[in-house]
Amino acid sequence: MEAYPRTEAPARARSPWTWIPTLYLAEGLPYVVVMTVSVIMYKGFKISNTEIALTTSWLYLPWVIKPLWSPVVDILGTRRLWIWVTQLLMGAGFAGVALVLPLPGFLRWSLVYFWLMAFNSATHDIAADGFYLLGTREDQQAFFVGVRTMFYRIATIAGQGLLVMLAGHIQDRGGSVASAWSTAMGTLAVAFVVFGLWHRFVLPRPESDRPGEAREIPHFVREFLATFGSFFRKPRIAVLMLFLLLYRFGEAQLVKMTSPFLLDARAQGGLGLTTTEVGFIYGTIGILALTAGGILGGIAVSRQGLKPWLWIMLFAIHLPDAVFIYLAYAQPASLALTQICIAVEQFGYGFGFTAYLMYMIYIARGTHQTAHYAICTGFMALGMMIPGMWSGWLADHIGYRHFFTWVIIATIPSFLVTLWLPLEAGFGRKAVG
Repeated sequence: MEAYPRTEAPARARSPWTWIPTLYLAEGLPYVVVMTVSVIMYKGFKISNTEIALTTSWLYLPWVIKPLWSPVVDILGTRRLWIWVTQLLMGAGFAGVALVLPLPGFLRWSLVYFWLMAFNSATHDIAADGFYLLGTREDQQAFFVGVRTMFYRIATIAGQGLLVMLAGHIQDRGGSVASAWSTAMGTLAVAFVVFGLWHRFVLPRPESDRPGEAREIPHFVREFLATFGSFFRKPRIAVLMLFLLLYRFGEAQLVKMTSPFLLDARAQGGLGLTTTEVGFIYGTIGILALTAGGILGGIAVSRQGLKPWLWIMLFAIHLPDAVFIYLAYAQPASLALTQICIAVEQFGYGFGFTAYLMYMIYIARGTHQTAHYAICTGFMALGMMIPGMWSGWLADHIGYRHFFTWVIIATIPSFLVTLWLPLEAGFGRKAVG
C-alpha cells in the first residue's frame, strides 16, 4: 500500500503527448466504424438499403441516452479504470464481429456486437472526456483540445478511409466480402487490445480521479433530475429543441445513403464504385474537406460572432447536398468529378456544422453547463437517428434521383425554425485584449 504514493509524482508528470493522441484515436474509431463503416460493410453483403438504414440508425441510441448513465461512471471506479477496461471490451467486440461475419446468421450477430460496442463506446466517451480534464493542467487544456480534435479526425480517416480501403484491397485481390471484412475487424480487435494495455500503464493517476461511494448514487440521481429539469425550463425551450432536432433533418437522411449510392451498380441508379474507391473518397478527400470547412467556420465565428454567420452556415450545410442530385442524374464516369462533388458537400457540411456546435454551447450556458451540453448532444444524436431510420426504405421505393431531391426539400424545416431562434449579438466572438 505504501508503494502507490511513490508512483504518483512521476505518473502525474507524464507528458499528455504520451496518452492524449492514443486516447482520442480510441474514442473516434468505434464511433466511425459502428455508424459509418458498418453501412459500407453491409452494402458489400448485398443487404437492402431499407434494412441497412433502419438497423444501423438504431445504433445511435447509446449516444442519445449517454447522459443517463454518466453518474455511474463518476461513482463506480476511476475514470482511468473505465477507459482501459472499455477499450479491451471493444477489442473483444471487434473480434466477435470478425468471427461471425463468415457465418450464415452474420447480420443478426454482428448487429448484436455492434450494439454492445456502441454502449461500450459511449461509456468510454464519458470516461475519456472526464479524464482529460483531470489528467491535464489548466494551462495545458487549451492547447491539447486542438490535439484531441486532430487525433479524433485521424481516427475518422483511419476508419472511414484506410480500414475501408483495406477491405476493398482484399476483395480486389480475389478475397470474399466476408474474409475482407473479417480481416478489417480483426485488425481493429488487435488495435484495441494494444490501446487497452497501453493506457493501463501510461495513463497518469491524478489524485482527483477517485471512485465515489455507492451511497452517493441517490444524491446523484436527485441532482441529475434537477439538472435535467432546469434544462427544460430554459426560455423558448420548444424552439431550441426543434432546432437541435431539425438542423440536420435532411442531412440525417442523406448520410445513410451516400455510400450505398456510390457502391450500387449504375443499372440500379448508383455510380458503381468499388469499396476501395469509396474508402479513398470519404476517408481522405472527404475528411480533409470536412476539416477545412470546420476550421474556417471556427475562424469566422471567432472573428465576428455566430449571429452574422448563422444563416450563411445554414445555407452552407444544406445547399451542397444538391451535388447528389447531379450525380444521380448524370452518373458521371469521371472519378475525379465525383471526388470534387463529395469534397464540396463535405466542406459545406464542415463549415455549416460549426453553427450547430456553437449553438449547443449557447444553449448550455449558465449553471450545469457540462450536463446541459451533454443533453444537447443527446438531442443531436436523436436528430440523426430517427430520420436515418426511414431513409433506406425511401431510397429503395422512390430511387436515388427522387430521394436526393427529397433531401433538399427536407432541409426547409431547419430554415423555418431558425427564423424564431433566439441569439445574442456577439456570442462566439473572441474577446480582444
